[in-house]
Amino acid sequence: MMKAKVLVTPKQGILDPQGVAVQHAMSQLGMSCVTEARVGKVIELTFTGENEQKTREKLDQLCQELLSNPVVEDYHILWEGKTA
Repeated sequence: MMKAKVLVTPKQGILDPQGVAVQHAMSQLGMSCVTEARVGKVIELTFTGENEQKTREKLDQLCQELLSNPVVEDYHILWEGKTA
């Protein structure tokens, strides 16, 4: 089995109202050193199968077409490697 986490965040330059709200709240709670917060989503996936390269390619395609909006979001895939 393989595991991956897909991190989807707003692109730099795209307004992030949730991030602004988090940054403001943190400032109000004494963390004024936080100058920016970006709020996104994490998608955790577990895969079966033998062809690791094909799985990686397919997940990249699905991130572009399904899991993120490429106009306003970026994504990063964090692979956790194979597990027994």
